[in-house]
Amino acid sequence: MRLFLMAIVLAVAAPAMAQDVRPTISVIGEGRVEAAPDMATISLGARHEAGTAAAALRASSEAVTAVLARLTGAGIEERDVQTSGLDISPRWSQRYDNRPPGITGFVASNTVTVRVRDLDGLGALLDVLVGEDGANNLGGIGFGLQEPRAAQDAARRAAVADARARAELYAEEAGVSVGPVISIGETVPPAPVMRGVMMEAAMASDMPVPVARGELEITAQVRMVFAIEGDE
Repeated sequence: MRLFLMAIVLAVAAPAMAQDVRPTISVIGEGRVEAAPDMATISLGARHEAGTAAAALRASSEAVTAVLARLTGAGIEERDVQTSGLDISPRWSQRYDNRPPGITGFVASNTVTVRVRDLDGLGALLDVLVGEDGANNLGGIGFGLQEPRAAQDAARRAAVADARARAELYAEEAGVSVGPVISIGETVPPAPVMRGVMMEAAMASDMPVPVARGELEITAQVRMVFAIEGDE
């Protein structure tokens, strides 16, 4: 009897449930804003070869110690400097005359990542850090924002406006109207894109390294679902 009553309830509820399904329109909006970077992240260090692993490590450590001292002298705070790589590997001889390769020495590298908050002094800082007794390996440079929230929120607002504009366009062409928002969710946007030249690799001894900051493009994407009205 209980199963029979449940079947009757489901049979009655099914049409009502079908009537509650509302037609919707789903769109993805994208917002873009441009901002001038106010922070740079550089990766640099020292790479040295020697006959023993200890000697190679000692040479790279001495060079990085000099780099750290110069960073402190330039006013870079400890929180903005972090060791990001430490490696020792053997150097092998080439195989010849059917002889197996052998170890002829060792290569040691020590890398640090530095956040530079004063972009006006970035070129001069690089010139000081790279030298005969300092860093001899520059891994790369990137630009960013110290406080990205304002730019990110501006991109999000633009994304919502873009999503609504798209929905209204599609609805107009379909002869219906956009109703209330059913759901909204943020999608993962691509990483900030640099506009312009990031860095020129000319390292003249009598002038600071020339650096172009370019411009950051921050994007946001949002998926929105709207109810459709006026389709009956």
